Amino acid sequence: MTLIRATLVISLLVYALYVVLNIHKRKRFPPSPTGFPILGHLYLLAGKNPHQHLQKLAKKYGPMMYVQLGLVPAIVISSVDAAEKVLKTYDHIFASRPHSEASQYLSYGQKNLIFAKYGVYWRNMRKLCTVHLLSNHKINSFQSMRKQELQLLIESIKKEADHDRVVVDLSARILSLNANLTCLMIFGKKCMDEDLDKREFKAIVQDVVDLASTPNLGDFFPFLGVIDLQGLNRKLKDLSMVFDEFLERIIDEHVEYHDRDQTKDFVDTMMDIMQSGEAEFQFDRRHVKAILLDMLLAAMDTTASTAEWILTELLRHPQVMKKLQNELQEVVGLERMVEEPDMENLNYLNMVVNEGLRLHPAVPLFFHEAMEDCVVDDFHIQKGTRIIINCYAIHRDPNVWPDPEKFFPERFVGSSIDFRGRDFQLLPFGSGRRSCPGMQLGVTIVRLMVAQLVHCFEWELPNGIDACDLDIDEKFGMVTCREKPLLAMPTYRLKK
Repeated sequence: MTLIRATLVISLLVYALYVVLNIHKRKRFPPSPTGFPILGHLYLLAGKNPHQHLQKLAKKYGPMMYVQLGLVPAIVISSVDAAEKVLKTYDHIFASRPHSEASQYLSYGQKNLIFAKYGVYWRNMRKLCTVHLLSNHKINSFQSMRKQELQLLIESIKKEADHDRVVVDLSARILSLNANLTCLMIFGKKCMDEDLDKREFKAIVQDVVDLASTPNLGDFFPFLGVIDLQGLNRKLKDLSMVFDEFLERIIDEHVEYHDRDQTKDFVDTMMDIMQSGEAEFQFDRRHVKAILLDMLLAAMDTTASTAEWILTELLRHPQVMKKLQNELQEVVGLERMVEEPDMENLNYLNMVVNEGLRLHPAVPLFFHEAMEDCVVDDFHIQKGTRIIINCYAIHRDPNVWPDPEKFFPERFVGSSIDFRGRDFQLLPFGSGRRSCPGMQLGVTIVRLMVAQLVHCFEWELPNGIDACDLDIDEKFGMVTCREKPLLAMPTYRLKK
């Protein structure tokens, strides 16, 4: 108790000093809601759906809103115009990432791609990943593997559809499929539960995502990081050790049993780069492990969540489901499954996926950091300020999207807007320098999942379940917690 009281007193004194030293700058900051002493506006991030709370406040305080997160100043961006200024006009100033306690443990001191500070190291690492891991050639090299895994999924559901049409937990099936696809691309094998400390593989990955997306007081009061009042750092440290042992074992296996005749997975590619010495910076096993864990955590949950949301919306809107099935029947036919080359001819499928990404972005809040003082729209933004891009609010702005709460894929007819974020109206993967380099791979997998499941089966909800009640709980940062699994009953459609 004495330690807690001393910590609170010190926090109050530091906060008071901070306010006094910065009071002359506050007048030039964007409008701000009322905050609390010491904590400021941290309460806005502590709720169940902070992106929704920030969206409501933006309607009152404007598209650029100032909030004080403990000792950290932040600007919340909630409009297309403001997002374009931050992610394009002043992208060279806001391209860095803020300090994160989670990233210190999960990315070997921010050596990964997602959390690394902007600079020479990050630019070289992004170039390396884009050229060697996420190029079209590399993505296409796994095409046969994706086809095989999807066939296995369809066959397993078909067996259940042929036997009394049992209820299928689509949430579990989609998550399992995505986990298999991710692990096969990254590690060259499916990951079993015993690979990670004898705990369920998908569950432990989910634990990491949950912990990383939970607001950590150490991020907003740096001196509290050592004290770890919430116990988050201890849990992150434990999980990071589990993953470190797992990744070391994977790398050792690849070094010992490397087969150059097989398609190279991400581990093979990264180890080849490390051993060749062609990287333009110090590159050892820590960097390899940081990138591998980066790829694993970035792909495991977000892709599955997006596919699950889209299928949920299709069950809520059977007329859209039928229209998509008609397109698939016309382009592909009922004699075979969907192939990846079919994607470019499935225009309505692309519209359905874009609309799903608009309504349900896997990461509703993106965090950037100002690398120097600047002025945007006459508002002063000081170095070290966090920039929070609320793409959830941007995607539901009625000034940009008519009937924004409605799932209406036809809104993309004749539109050049897509998931790449170039228009700043649709930002599911961010935009500018820090946009996600793996967006094309993620969207390809989502399109395949949705296309196959819709093309191969007729779906209906079990008795007693209302489509309007289907829900996926959105937590801070990522869609991570499924309170209600997506249950449906399948009927096989194809002729073979």
